[in-house]
Amino acid sequence: MTDKRNIYLKMKTLEEAKNILFEAFPKFGLSSENIDVTDAVNRVLSEPVYAAMSSPNYHAAAMDGIAVAAEATFGAAETDPKTLFIGKDAHYVNTGHVMPEKTNAVIMIENIHVPDEQQPDKQQIDEQQVEIIAPAFPWQNVRRMGEDIVATELVFAHNHRVTPYCLGALIAAGIFRVNVYKKPGVFIQPTGSELVDHRKITQNELPPGQVIDSNSHMLGKLVDACGGFYFKNTIVEDKFELIAKPIQDAADGDYDMIFISGGSSAGSKDFTREIISKLGEVLIHGVTMMPGKPVIAGRINGKPIFGIPGYPVSAIIAFEQLVHPLINRMLHQPDIPDHEIQVMPTKKIPSKLGLEEFLRVKLGNVGGQIVATPLPRGAGCITSFTEADGIIRIPNHIEGLAENKPATATLLRPLPEINNTIVAVGSHDNTMDVLADLLRSASSTVSLSSSHVGSMGGLMAIKKGLTHIAGTHLLNPDDGSYNVSYIQKYLPDTPVKLVHLVQREQGLIIRPGNPKSIKGIEDLNRKGISFINRQNGSGTRILLDFKLSQLGLNPADISGYSNEEFTHMAVAVAVLGGSADAGLGIYAAAKALNLDFIPVVTESYDLLIPADVFDTKNIQLLLEIIRSNAFKTKVTALGGYHTQNTGEIIWSS
Repeated sequence: MTDKRNIYLKMKTLEEAKNILFEAFPKFGLSSENIDVTDAVNRVLSEPVYAAMSSPNYHAAAMDGIAVAAEATFGAAETDPKTLFIGKDAHYVNTGHVMPEKTNAVIMIENIHVPDEQQPDKQQIDEQQVEIIAPAFPWQNVRRMGEDIVATELVFAHNHRVTPYCLGALIAAGIFRVNVYKKPGVFIQPTGSELVDHRKITQNELPPGQVIDSNSHMLGKLVDACGGFYFKNTIVEDKFELIAKPIQDAADGDYDMIFISGGSSAGSKDFTREIISKLGEVLIHGVTMMPGKPVIAGRINGKPIFGIPGYPVSAIIAFEQLVHPLINRMLHQPDIPDHEIQVMPTKKIPSKLGLEEFLRVKLGNVGGQIVATPLPRGAGCITSFTEADGIIRIPNHIEGLAENKPATATLLRPLPEINNTIVAVGSHDNTMDVLADLLRSASSTVSLSSSHVGSMGGLMAIKKGLTHIAGTHLLNPDDGSYNVSYIQKYLPDTPVKLVHLVQREQGLIIRPGNPKSIKGIEDLNRKGISFINRQNGSGTRILLDFKLSQLGLNPADISGYSNEEFTHMAVAVAVLGGSADAGLGIYAAAKALNLDFIPVVTESYDLLIPADVFDTKNIQLLLEIIRSNAFKTKVTALGGYHTQNTGEIIWSS
């Protein structure tokens, strides 16, 4: 089979793709099996269930006390108490006991008078008598037979998903075995000559060009979560025959659905469409959604087969939007509506016209409104899902989200957690990760969500009321001070407090051994040296421009000046990976990746906090952690930090 590039068939909208799938598999169901009721939780009933016995199956006392015939108590009052005889017209019972014959009410133990052992002469009754001062009514404090469930009545209709609560009802109704739909079985075939099984990796070493297979495991657990089961085949190389054979075997076997993980795009080694076309038919190739555009759907032997994109976020979106609804239909279950809320994006967010984008965002409640900060949008960034609190779906007919205009977000985390999140928008620093961990350790209900938009971006977020705190390290080139002059200039009418977090070492991050013999910023314009920059508006970028100006260097003469990253760790990774010879960043980032470092300046990294949230419980907890020895110890261990004045309020307006 010769290599050739695929050409996408006409792409479908997401709605069109779903309709095509539902029409292709209109009565797509599963056979049944009979199982022990204790194994039925999260399974779906294929037949209705009727009660085999009543619950309770006898008249039962609902309180501790005496069982009586209600009619024998009529007329009792405080001014005219009634005396009942134990064993004759009153019987001691405990909660759950069978009601004695000819009784139909229980008088609670605290509402009866019994002999006083200390002063027996005070009561003209003995141990065989009790005195009541109020009548009982029929069936008072009694659970009548069949109060909960009556034998032969319907307990659950077919297509009902069994919950742990349902299990209790089934057993109480005398149902010990039930008929349920078999779990849909999914065959997963990971493909890619570059893929490596994680169990074969030793000492965390992965040669360039190789990728750990994580998608097939993730997809399998998504199947589990939907109520199915999966079999993950061994990885096969990008060769038509090697992929086609197990797919044909799976289609001929007992599986209900097939995944080919990877190989759905338009590359010369992407055989998924060709295999599906040869063994069956392609229904969909390409959906106008981002991520997830290359997804393929087809049919082999009447079974659905999906070509799942190799990028992890694309794989997730393709599964949730196309596969999950189909599994729900197989199990006769409705799609659960998303929990959606209105959010305010922290900035204008452009998007591609013609593609529906699933934008992952961090969320937090600031000043009574839920604010949304976008996470990295790359389809390969799995952490954009693990860190996301919600997803904003940007329709394919608009070019993004406007500034200061609310949008709708689907929640990935419960709203109470989002309401208890401290939102941090501003400059990146590794100490924010330490803070986030210590905060979560101190309180299981409070979390810190950091978004890296640069120091100036943090100040603007404070001004717009879109964050609780902002990390900032803005150098005033006139006097060498940090932050205060910028706050006075850009936030003159916003009461704030500036809390010192750390002093940190900024400098050039370079490759081990300094192969390009870089001595300082003055060498960045040398021929053959490539640079990786921080984004415009970041404190590090401002520091670089100041140093270049001092040295009389033109940014245009620096190779890579326009190449930007948003965190110090991303700069360090760029140097480590060889895409740059140097980048300006903090010593802790260089140390973390065993890179060399040339110091340039010791700078102040501070937290700016609006005065109206400063005294709130969550912010005070954060400040308590910042001032703790545990925080200072962990920060010092990172390298390149100084904590002498950490936690002090150094300026307020």
